[in-house]
Amino acid sequence: MEGGIPEADMSAFRECLALSWKNPYVLRLAFSAGIGGLLFGYDTGVISGALLYIRDDFKAVDRKTWLQEAIVSTALAGAIIGAAVGGWINDRFGRRIAIILADALFLTGAIIMAAATNPAILIVGRVFVGLGVGMASMASPLYISEASPTRVRGALVSLNSFLITGGQFLSYLINLAFTKAPGTWRWMLGVAAVPAIVQILLMFSLPESPRWLYRKGSIDGKGILYFCCRFTFHIDSLIRDRIEIFLPSRMAQRRTTTLTQMCVACVLGEM
Repeated sequence: MEGGIPEADMSAFRECLALSWKNPYVLRLAFSAGIGGLLFGYDTGVISGALLYIRDDFKAVDRKTWLQEAIVSTALAGAIIGAAVGGWINDRFGRRIAIILADALFLTGAIIMAAATNPAILIVGRVFVGLGVGMASMASPLYISEASPTRVRGALVSLNSFLITGGQFLSYLINLAFTKAPGTWRWMLGVAAVPAIVQILLMFSLPESPRWLYRKGSIDGKGILYFCCRFTFHIDSLIRDRIEIFLPSRMAQRRTTTLTQMCVACVLGEM
C-alpha cells in the first residue's frame, strides 16, 4: 500500500500478536511507554478510596468540602498544564525525555503526598502528579506511534488506552489491599511511585523516536540506516518487506533514490 492508512481489520491484530511473539522488542517498547497510561489511570482511580481516610486524618478536610474538591481537582488542573507544556517539551527535547520527565514529576508528587503532614502539602503533591499525568498522556502514545511499525501501529497505540483502564482497576485493588494497613491513604498514594521508577529505568534502555531525531537533524542518513537495520532486526519484517517491494519500483521512477533514503521513508512512515 502506497500512502494512505491501512484498513483496520482483525488481520492487523493477528499480525500484531504474531509480530510480538516473533520479536518481543516491539511489545516491550509499547508496554514500557504505556506505563504512562497506567499511571494516568491509577491516579484517577486511587483518590476516590484514599480521600475517605484522608478525611479521618485531617479534620479540616472532613469539615470543609472545598478542601476535598481541591484535593481531587488540582491533579486535573495540573494535567491540563502538563499536557499543554508537554507538547513543547516533546518537540524541543524528544519523546523519551518527555516521558522520563513526566515520571520524575509523578514520582515527586507521589512522595510528597505520602509524606504530607497537612492538606496544603497534599494538594502540592497532587499538582505534581497532575503535571506528570498530563505530560505522559501526550508523550506516551506519541512515542509508541512513532516507534512502531505502520501496519500494527494502531493496535500498539491502543495498548496505552488499555493500560489506563488497567491502572484504574489496579488502583481499586490497591485501595482494598491497604484498607486495614497503618497509614492507609499514604500507602495508596505512595505506591504509585513504583511504576514511575520502573518506567524511568525502562525508558533509559529504549531509543529516541527516529522520526523526532530525523526531523531535528540529530541523526543523518547513515544513522537512520543503522536504526532501520536494528529496528527491522528487533521489531518487524514489515519494513524489510516494504523495502523489497518499493525499492525496485521507486528506483525505476527515481534513479537517485538510495537505500538510505528508502530506510528513512520506512522509519518515518512515508511509504
